[in-house]
Amino acid sequence: MVKNTAARHKKFWHSFRYAAQGIASAFKSELNMKVHSGLAVVVLIAAAMFKLSPASWMLLLLAITLVLTAELLNTAIESVVDLVSPDDHPLAKTAKDTAAGAVLLTAVFAVIAGIYVFYGPVMDWIAELVS
Repeated sequence: MVKNTAARHKKFWHSFRYAAQGIASAFKSELNMKVHSGLAVVVLIAAAMFKLSPASWMLLLLAITLVLTAELLNTAIESVVDLVSPDDHPLAKTAKDTAAGAVLLTAVFAVIAGIYVFYGPVMDWIAELVS
C-alpha cells in the first residue's frame, strides 16, 4: 500500500507555519521576548561593526538562540500551567518559577559570552579613541 506523500508533505510544511505562529505569539504577548529580541539585534549590529571572527559570531548566535528558546519554552510552560491550574497553587508556582529560572540561566550565559566576545574589541576601540 502506497502512503499519501502529498498529505505528509503538506503536514510537514504546516508545522513550520505553526512554529512561526508560536514565535509571533510569544513576541506579541511577552515583554521579555521583545526585550531579548531587541538586545539580540543590538548585539548583532555591534558584532558587525566590530567585524568579529566567525567563531565569535557562532558563540553570539548560540547564546541568542538559547535565550530565545528558553523564553519560548517558558512562555509555553506558563500557558499550560495557567490552563491547568488557573488558581494559585504551590506546584504551579514552582513550575513557573523553574521555567523562569531557565531563562535567567541562559541570559546569564549570554551576558558572559558577550563579555568574552566583546571585551577585546571594545578595549581596542577605546584605546584607539584615547590615543
